[in-house]
Amino acid sequence: MATTPRVVAELGRPETPQETADRKAASSQAYRQSKTFRNFVTALLVTVAIVAVVYFGVPRGSLPEPEPVDVAAAAESASASIGHPVLVPTVPDSWRANSARLEGSSMWRVVYAPKTGYIRIAQGIGQSADADADAWTSRILGGFAPTGTVNIDGIEWDEYTIASSARSDTVSYAISTDAGSDVVLIYGATDADTAATAAEGVADQIRDLREETR
Repeated sequence: MATTPRVVAELGRPETPQETADRKAASSQAYRQSKTFRNFVTALLVTVAIVAVVYFGVPRGSLPEPEPVDVAAAAESASASIGHPVLVPTVPDSWRANSARLEGSSMWRVVYAPKTGYIRIAQGIGQSADADADAWTSRILGGFAPTGTVNIDGIEWDEYTIASSARSDTVSYAISTDAGSDVVLIYGATDADTAATAAEGVADQIRDLREETR
């Protein structure tokens, strides 16, 4: 007994063999695409789950801060190597010493990190004996000249106020003075009060260096 072709409502007549084949092919393609999408979603969810386990399950912690530099020990070694006393600043306990070293044989420099910014205390060995005592300071500061003077603990310092746009390394303030045959320069991304604290911490040593050259 022959089977009567099914009438398709959209067509209002039975499908032709070609239309049947096209319909089945379209249905198969739609099924494959749906399966592929479901597989993609499943793989994505698995990946997210793995990342979440790694992120929340692996213990994490911040890296320990490096030990602060022992300025006194570094100064003792530097002084012995050049046969000349170098500054050991007395600063607040909250200031962290990041560096203390000789740079060549003509400069001793200590770098501190106060609560904000940073400050450098540099000692130019034998620099004030030059014909132009300001040359060394000017060279370190990039050619800037003093904008005034300030007296700190009985010592007169040249003062430098530097516009924030004038230098790329954020140095904003500096003071300098002679220390016998040396020059002491305090500078950095800092303010006058912080620089004054640093200056007070080397004032007695500056007076000692001046006495030695008299």
